[in-house]
Amino acid sequence: MNRVYNFSAGPSMLPLSVLEKAASELVCYGESGMSVMEMSHRSPDYDAIIKDAEAKLRQLMNIPDNYKVLFLQGGASTQFAAVPLNLLSEGGCADYIVSGQFSGKAYTEAQKYGDVKIAATSKPDNFTYIPATTRESFRANADYVHVCFNNTIYGTKFPEIPDTGDIPLVADMSSCIISEPVDVSKFGVIYAGAQKNMAPAGLTIVIVREDLLGRARPETPSMLDWKLMADNDSMYNTPPCYAIYMAKLVYEWILDMGGLEEMKARNVRKAALLYDYLDSQDYYIAPVKKESRSMMNVTFVTGDADLDKKFASEASKAGLKNLKGHRSVGGMRASIYNAMPEEGVAALVEFMKKFAAENPKA
Repeated sequence: MNRVYNFSAGPSMLPLSVLEKAASELVCYGESGMSVMEMSHRSPDYDAIIKDAEAKLRQLMNIPDNYKVLFLQGGASTQFAAVPLNLLSEGGCADYIVSGQFSGKAYTEAQKYGDVKIAATSKPDNFTYIPATTRESFRANADYVHVCFNNTIYGTKFPEIPDTGDIPLVADMSSCIISEPVDVSKFGVIYAGAQKNMAPAGLTIVIVREDLLGRARPETPSMLDWKLMADNDSMYNTPPCYAIYMAKLVYEWILDMGGLEEMKARNVRKAALLYDYLDSQDYYIAPVKKESRSMMNVTFVTGDADLDKKFASEASKAGLKNLKGHRSVGGMRASIYNAMPEEGVAALVEFMKKFAAENPKA
């Protein structure tokens, strides 16, 4: 088997042991006589799978009992509309911290539904840092404050949870969920597309505090109504069954290694290996301010667009795939999510050294 190191920002690599477990159960799951992909979501076999997935996610993230866990479809981008539809009251307002492309898209979508304001942004500096805020940065009467906790494209992450006082904090955690412990009780809502750290594309997780349910606006489509989905245990319609099963296997993988504390320790080591090298030389430039660096997405450039293109091409030939930066920023981006082994990051650093030696700048 010739597997590469896949640095894709998403869909991203999954743990090899999880893939092997899924492969062993692909044709026949347990004693069911069928694949999970063939099961009725109403069957006892599948009911056990989805309940176990929720239980393991609750255990992994230490989710309080007064929060609902929803397994939904539509990606995190659908939640850009679902958030205001469920939380923005008629005549109310909401504040957004715009720290990258996806928080910008969430802000633009929310503007369709009412008084939505940018409370802070780092856009003038090309999103190279997380803007600082205090409780006074937000309107006292805001229905909620929205953030994107980790910015995949620009390689930034909130160094701490913003203080919003009693205002519910809503966080898009698509690219950092289950990468380290997080105090769920500090948030009103956490949502995430699963295709970076959890499962194949197709599944979206929403973790919502119960007192925030039942506020949906009258025009909210049924499929975007969190209370309706919670009341139906994520079974209002056919959920993304196989992706939920895969997420369950990933949760088991992390629990077996020791939980999110151990996952964080591994991720810290991987990120340090790459950032320490970047900080030790001047061939590559890391544009993100140190205090805002992401542990999941590491961005860097050579300062020469042609060299950047050559780097991505030669890296791919060396089995280091998908290192080309997002089209909006260029350069390179190494997404080192949970499933990326330390050996993969070490291989990247060695390639970076070799490339710099063989391709001197003019």
